[in-house]
Amino acid sequence: MADSPVDPRAPLDAKVDSPGREGLTGTAPVNLYVPPADPEVITSAPDFRPANLQPAWRQDFPIDWPQDNYVERREFVKFMVLTSFGLTVGQFWIAGQNWLRARRGLAPILRIASLDDLAVGGSLVFRYPDEHDPCVLVRLGDQDLVAYSQKCTHLSCAVIPEPERGSLRCPCHDGAFDLRSGRPTAGPPRRPLPRILLEVRGRDVFATGTEWRTI
Repeated sequence: MADSPVDPRAPLDAKVDSPGREGLTGTAPVNLYVPPADPEVITSAPDFRPANLQPAWRQDFPIDWPQDNYVERREFVKFMVLTSFGLTVGQFWIAGQNWLRARRGLAPILRIASLDDLAVGGSLVFRYPDEHDPCVLVRLGDQDLVAYSQKCTHLSCAVIPEPERGSLRCPCHDGAFDLRSGRPTAGPPRRPLPRILLEVRGRDVFATGTEWRTI
């Protein structure tokens, strides 16, 4: 029965009485104390047999396990680097746009949410153009969104969206606004809600300005 193939990555038995080394007292191979090769770059077949005993098809597909794992990690790192670079460039682009808009007296651009995080009929509160201005975003359809200042034009109470009724309601004095236009439909308010201008880029929703109206 032929001897089983020996794993070339197995540690060397340096004992002088190991099989095949009897009578060689005091000798050792010259590479005994050389640091072992990095297992990540050792090229060897999974069955550890020498190259001349490998089947012909392995010559066409020579990548072994260590190399395959190395390639997978390398591709993952490349993906993470490119993704991080893209996000960083995007943030710098938005910052540059906001700087130019500020110089021109325009409102900043603000990412509000992703369409994946807001179901049809859902709403969320955000602040725009600064932390002192609460607003509300409502998704009416797949690509149909509206956003308004959340301050009622009567006495600045926070309005509550009611998509099933097609309105925004002010609980303080029973005021109501049309959900699609923001115009008052009931109660004391006489002016429409300020509209937040929106822009959808890919799957992200951005606020790009405020439209103030009197009628």
